[in-house]
Amino acid sequence: MGYELLSEPIRRYIRDKKWETLRPIQDAAIKRILGTDDNYILASKTASGKTEAAFLPVLSKVDFREPGVQVLYISPLIALINDQFLRCEDLCRYIDIPITKWHGEASQSAKQKLLKDPAGIVLITPESIEAMLQHHKGKAITLFSNLKFIIIDEIHAFLGTDRGGHLLSLLHRITALNTSNRVRIIGLSATIGDKNFQLAKRLTGNAEITKVLVDKTAKETQAIFRYYPVETEFPVQFIEELYGYTGDKKVLIFPNSRGAAEELAVKLAEVAARRKGHKFYFSHHSSVDKEIREYVEYFAKTNQHQNFCIACTSTLELGIDIGMVDLVVQVDATGSVASLVQRIGRSGRRAGQVSQLLMYGTNQWELLQAVSCWLLHQENFIEPVNGETKPYNLLFHQVLSLLKETNGISRGNLMTQLQANTAFANITAEDMKALLDHMISQDYIEDLKHELIMGYEGEKIANGRDFYTLFETQPLMEVLHDGNVIGEIPDSPVIREDSNIYLAAKIWKIKYVDRDVNKIIVTRANDGKKPLFAGGGQAVHPEIRHKMLALLKGELPADILDENALLACKDLQYTFIEIPVDGKAMERPYIVKEKTSLLYTFTGTKINFTLALLLEMAGVKVELNERESCFTLFNGQRQYTELFRSLLPLIEEVPAYLQDNRKGSGGKFSRYLPIDMQVSLLLENAYDLPGTKAFLEQVSFVGK
Repeated sequence: MGYELLSEPIRRYIRDKKWETLRPIQDAAIKRILGTDDNYILASKTASGKTEAAFLPVLSKVDFREPGVQVLYISPLIALINDQFLRCEDLCRYIDIPITKWHGEASQSAKQKLLKDPAGIVLITPESIEAMLQHHKGKAITLFSNLKFIIIDEIHAFLGTDRGGHLLSLLHRITALNTSNRVRIIGLSATIGDKNFQLAKRLTGNAEITKVLVDKTAKETQAIFRYYPVETEFPVQFIEELYGYTGDKKVLIFPNSRGAAEELAVKLAEVAARRKGHKFYFSHHSSVDKEIREYVEYFAKTNQHQNFCIACTSTLELGIDIGMVDLVVQVDATGSVASLVQRIGRSGRRAGQVSQLLMYGTNQWELLQAVSCWLLHQENFIEPVNGETKPYNLLFHQVLSLLKETNGISRGNLMTQLQANTAFANITAEDMKALLDHMISQDYIEDLKHELIMGYEGEKIANGRDFYTLFETQPLMEVLHDGNVIGEIPDSPVIREDSNIYLAAKIWKIKYVDRDVNKIIVTRANDGKKPLFAGGGQAVHPEIRHKMLALLKGELPADILDENALLACKDLQYTFIEIPVDGKAMERPYIVKEKTSLLYTFTGTKINFTLALLLEMAGVKVELNERESCFTLFNGQRQYTELFRSLLPLIEEVPAYLQDNRKGSGGKFSRYLPIDMQVSLLLENAYDLPGTKAFLEQVSFVGK
């Protein structure tokens, strides 16, 4: 057993916690981590003990008497660091080693203590590593030059993203500080998916010596799908019904926007007040002030007896421990199966407990997509992530970061470092040289012949307060009431005096807006005026849409659909019932109206966007309804298969078309790149040329 391999202090910890046995992923991880020198990806469902699966063997193996920080834990979220700190601090007491949080909100005194005597474990975000390398290279060497292990939590959150490339680059830079031993890397994930294992292994920087441990133990989930049509605001009857299911439970409600989360929290609290129910209704999303979010998390985690309801977005999707949750409610479809899996895993976290999911569709297409995501989850499908990228925007960022870190470096040494960095394995030396030449020509870099230093324009970028991050951040306006910050919201046309807004599970009236300093002064609203809030969407994978078509032309899962949901899905089936489409092939339906035709592609968001671009290039007027994966054509054509086939030759012209029309984008720093590199990023992030080519070669449109 793995238990016998652990050090005595760690075994004592397990005994004192009265664990009856180790979880499967823990037993396997202990044996492999202690018995080999490999890197590992630990893939196991939510609440299966992955954190302990990594830390128990790592803390048993490392000799913490050696100088310097020995273990680095990297998380995508500050909130997750704060949560894991409390869990790990208890464990670290048994072996008498220090553990330190290092991020922008962490204690400065704790950081200074660590710098004076580097030791133990450090919990950190990628952005804090970046800041340290840029500003305090000497401190980074002091802290990280004797690392033994790096643990990456929620590793799936980094895959296929700019932030993941950034993390890979940072791992290369900090492990290069360690010349005495190889740093081993352990990744943790609940929703990584079989098709993404290779990409996760590459994120460690050395895929060849990285192994994957998978716990495929099934987690029972009970799901019921309901249908309640909603046009704009949630009607009173819907809120009353939802309250009936949630009022006496500990509940998380996941709508698909911050505005919907606020509306649900406010309206459910109003129903609870009328019915003398509990008072613990909260909203939790990125616009709610950090202190309020932390209070909500603390309340949910430490509350033993009171029921509560938190209307939230993806801020509670990752592994923050908020204690026991009886029920997860999803309002409308998640954009991905991976997101659905994460959210389901928030309930039923005790061993042997069943996860409970209540899904509401507020229109027929959202309901159909939700059912499709559920069925794909039952088939163990998780969206594959594209790992074959050329991250030019990251390259631009890291060049400036290295110049800032070194205060000047020869072009040859810079090229050597960039080419050795696995984050840029898909970028050629010629492209690197071309980017450096461009950066010199635009004064991002100054060429002093013997070395390159930061140029004037480069300094303006690198000295920006958000330079450490690779993800886009919207300009936010601080919302204040009686001098207290209650949150931040993105500026938009709806932000104007006398408007009402939702925030922090309350309705506020805007009294004053000062865009010069990004401040909004509010007071409590009581005039009944409709509150406002903005939201966003997510790209849908083709497999989800394929499953939707199969459901429309096949048998519906009546066992999970209530009566109204079953009728809503059947009603949608009747839209296509007379069209002889094979739901399992590449046939797609069209419907002819009096002046228009509706072509349903049932494919992914990126392919739909690419098709729309190709039709634009061909001069064909269309409108795309992406939620329904439907193109409306106005030109009266009937030979739709031939029309779409004729788009195939245009695929090769897309890069030039985007470049000629200056349609470049695709990343936070992309606007500083040459236009051809901007277009390359745009094609990776917004379009899918290979997928569209395959679609056009196979698709056949069928009508009645």
